[in-house]
Amino acid sequence: MKYIVIALIGGLASILANRGIAVFNDGFRAIVPQYYDGSISRKELATMSFAISFGLVIGFGIPTSIAASILLIHSVLLATDIIGTWSPDSKLGIIISGAVGAVYGIALVAGLDFIVSLFSSLPYNFLNELGSVSAYVMVAFAIFPSIATGLQHGFKQGLIVGVITVLSYFFFKKFGVFAIGDVSVTLSAEGMAMLVGTVLMLFFATRVKGNEESSNTELVNVFEEKIAKIRKNWPLLAVMGALLACGTSMVIVAGDPISLALAADGSFSEAALAAFARAIGFIPLVFTTAIVTGVYAPAGCTFVFAAGLFLHGQPLLALIAGAVIMIVELLLINVFAKAMDRFPGVKEMGEHIRTSMNKVLELALLGGAITAAEAMAGMFGLTGVGAMFVIACVLINRMSSKPIVEMAIGPVACILFGIVLNILAFLQIITLVA
Repeated sequence: MKYIVIALIGGLASILANRGIAVFNDGFRAIVPQYYDGSISRKELATMSFAISFGLVIGFGIPTSIAASILLIHSVLLATDIIGTWSPDSKLGIIISGAVGAVYGIALVAGLDFIVSLFSSLPYNFLNELGSVSAYVMVAFAIFPSIATGLQHGFKQGLIVGVITVLSYFFFKKFGVFAIGDVSVTLSAEGMAMLVGTVLMLFFATRVKGNEESSNTELVNVFEEKIAKIRKNWPLLAVMGALLACGTSMVIVAGDPISLALAADGSFSEAALAAFARAIGFIPLVFTTAIVTGVYAPAGCTFVFAAGLFLHGQPLLALIAGAVIMIVELLLINVFAKAMDRFPGVKEMGEHIRTSMNKVLELALLGGAITAAEAMAGMFGLTGVGAMFVIACVLINRMSSKPIVEMAIGPVACILFGIVLNILAFLQIITLVA
């Protein structure tokens, strides 16, 4: 069943990209209309898609997916952007993009299974240690609302949110376990602290007042045709949302590294909360770019991933929920654009959320990568070498003329270090102690 679902996701996403209905890469979304306006050729569009997305697929999406054996959605939908735009702009192109996208999705799932089997046949299977790359993600992620608030409103407000978030963490860590009758209930300290921080972040954002004249309302009026184009394709987008929610419910895909890591550990409630909080930050970006370009995102504002996690193990319900969520999003584009004017701080908040999440992820994944590499090195009595290797990779990447995404360098460095250790073990230059 998982091969059918991933094939449908890959095939439909490629078709949506081929027809210019929806693309996943936020930067590429603004380029697509230039092709339909005649400003660039199909070849130029395809080249730009490859240049923008390929590095993220190889350097971020796939490496992040390997450790958990769950596909980070970036490894799927960034590639389908490429597949869709490289296919001809014709009826034949629709068939080609759909077929290639489906095959790619199946190959990706099968490839991960193959990689897991390959790891077990190595002299040193470092897959378990590789999984600890995300060990600090959740506890660090709880602090992102504080950083976002500080970036938007200043140090003092950010500090207030940060202190309350940390105190909330201590409180729920100490008193988060209680009994209701014969049932023991455990509240996630990290998840509850993040929820408290998110509420405070929204509180500060809604206090920012705007003018009565609405620039977003003007956008709605000027680009009404573009919004109509998106809404015209609501059946396809609804099916796409349904498939993504279903795939997430089946733990085939995840929408971001944080929820992926939590889902891999079986913490589905925390993963759903993390995915929901992340989706809030994507509302302004996705809706605004949709209004301006007439191109939507195949995952919408990413609430479909939160729905899939909330409905873990119930793929049929998730299928329905994903379709409903996507339809509601499409209906609310106009309403949201007008409402944002009443609370301009909420619109601005989206960019700060994404920035804060990136900063938190970079540090958390770097710390986790050092820990994982040290665990690998410790198996051979080489304490300190793992940390040195990861730090060296980070610094070399920063000096490179074409660096990979900063948050991806930690997982990539750990994979490289594990490969090096296996080569040395195979050559019997070092001895496996375990």
